[in-house]
Amino acid sequence: MNLLLIGVLLALIAIGYQLGLRKSRSIAGQGNNSALLHSRPGYYGTLVALWCGIPSCLIFLLWSIFEPMILSHMVFNQLSADVLSHLDPAGKSVLLDRVKAIASGFGITDHAQPYELAIAKQYAEALSIGKYAQFTFVVCIALAGLAFANRKINKKFRARNYVERIISVSLALCSGVAILTTIGIVMSMLSEALRFFHFVSPAQFFLGHEWNPGFSTTGNAEGSYGLLPLLWGTILVSIIALLVAIPVGLFIAIYLAEYATPRLRSWVKPTIEILAGIPTIVYGVFALMVVGPFFKMLGDSVGLHINATSALTAGFVMGVMIIPFVSSLSDDIITQVPRTLRDGSLGLGATKSETIRQVVLPAALPGIIGAFLLAASRAIGETMIVVLAAGNSPLLQINPLEAVSTVTVTIVNQLTGDTDFASPQALVAFALGLTLFVITLGLNIVALYIVRKYREQYE
Repeated sequence: MNLLLIGVLLALIAIGYQLGLRKSRSIAGQGNNSALLHSRPGYYGTLVALWCGIPSCLIFLLWSIFEPMILSHMVFNQLSADVLSHLDPAGKSVLLDRVKAIASGFGITDHAQPYELAIAKQYAEALSIGKYAQFTFVVCIALAGLAFANRKINKKFRARNYVERIISVSLALCSGVAILTTIGIVMSMLSEALRFFHFVSPAQFFLGHEWNPGFSTTGNAEGSYGLLPLLWGTILVSIIALLVAIPVGLFIAIYLAEYATPRLRSWVKPTIEILAGIPTIVYGVFALMVVGPFFKMLGDSVGLHINATSALTAGFVMGVMIIPFVSSLSDDIITQVPRTLRDGSLGLGATKSETIRQVVLPAALPGIIGAFLLAASRAIGETMIVVLAAGNSPLLQINPLEAVSTVTVTIVNQLTGDTDFASPQALVAFALGLTLFVITLGLNIVALYIVRKYREQYE
């Protein structure tokens, strides 16, 4: 029924657009003289389509949100006080799911209670009536909006102003959704992190040098919850990744921007950017099965012990993954350096390589640094590669050839299994996530500030 309703709404919106377009053209006359109209015919058609679509879609959305709540409330109102007294919140959820399954016809009715069968029958009837009522009401709203907007069309009607106002409001709402989503994520992590700090002091968490969380059945915090080993592991892997990605990515950007022919650039750059589209789990498996054993074999051949799962393995593969970020951003920044700077340097007798070293790169340096910081934030937040290739050794050590543990690996470990979600062993994941969020947010803010300052310099 919902798919049918969506199809009908789309058809009505298309009809509304054509009606508005046709009426505006009829007002313009047989010569289609748009000068007689305040706005172009397309704006009138768009306005009718918006009046047809927006109110009906809002009603459809609100109905879809509140209908399950109303039906659930109806189910519990049908239960006797004796049955409700024996149901906890989990039991109510199970009962509601069972009633829905029986009402849909896929539930097992052999062991169902008589009151469950009666409530399921009423639930199915109410659901059927609600679907038909929703279809009728939404279609009527769409038709009413179509008729209202079509009647408003005349020579002096400012359709363009209304359409642009609706578009600006829509853009503002989309921006608001993004901002509210970010605020919601931060607040949810912050609230759970504050619950964790009731068990473990912030000083012990942020300054502790040992990570060994204990698991207890009493809900108390046992063991050590020091962040420094995890933070150092994250920084170590990210440094190795940047040591791989920055030189290679920067040299690729210089070559593509200054030396490559347009034909070569047209296929080399998209080919390199394919690396950014590969799922990170594929990189993780590649690091675990190919790169790690290769480094171990290479180390054995020269008498050096290298773990197959180590900071070196994870950092190297992560560096390969973020090469497209560095090369693409740096290439865009280098190509934006004004041509007059290059011509002036060449006119004074400098060679091409001297021009790149002494003119182009210094001019593009703020933007390139911003690209490096954005790549660093991408490396710090990576999960799947370090889960599979870095190992899980939360020790405060500087040897990149040994296994390490990062913040993201620990978050995955703490939130998997059957640990009580209200225990400090699970709540610590939110404190770790909030710390990682603050670090990456700070890097992004600094990078965007530098890039914006660079772009304003050459506008």
